Amino acid sequence: MKTLIKLLTKKKLKISFAESCTGGLLASSITSISGASKVFNLGLVTYSNQAKIKILKVNKNIIKKYGAVSHECCSAMVKNLSKISKANINVSITGIAGPKGGTKEKPVGLVYIGVKKGNKIQVNKCLFKAKNRSLIQKATVRKALNLILRAAK
Repeated sequence: MKTLIKLLTKKKLKISFAESCTGGLLASSITSISGASKVFNLGLVTYSNQAKIKILKVNKNIIKKYGAVSHECCSAMVKNLSKISKANINVSITGIAGPKGGTKEKPVGLVYIGVKKGNKIQVNKCLFKAKNRSLIQKATVRKALNLILRAAK
């Protein structure tokens, strides 16, 4: 984490997050480190579909057609976050942390992490095997931090 903050500071990059299933854990993990104020711009917890639609301006038809836990929704979340935040690197997270809420098509542990740097958007589909809510959330944050590190380099 300190490495990430040092790298972002050195490169004068700002980051922002829109989190759903992690409920602010990613923002918390960054802000728990001294020096975060130099790089961390904004963190939104858009947990409900309503918040995704109202705050992040995700088109309700995307959620209707693909669901909130989808490549399409994650992509819209990160695109629209970048308009709001004006940060260099934007990250969106949407998924099913469980233990309930999973289906055969979208099992517990399915998470999408979107990273936008400049005009480049990458949406990563992850399937975390843990069946424990907290472990899925922590694994998601670890994966997101690795993706941010990669994007910042």
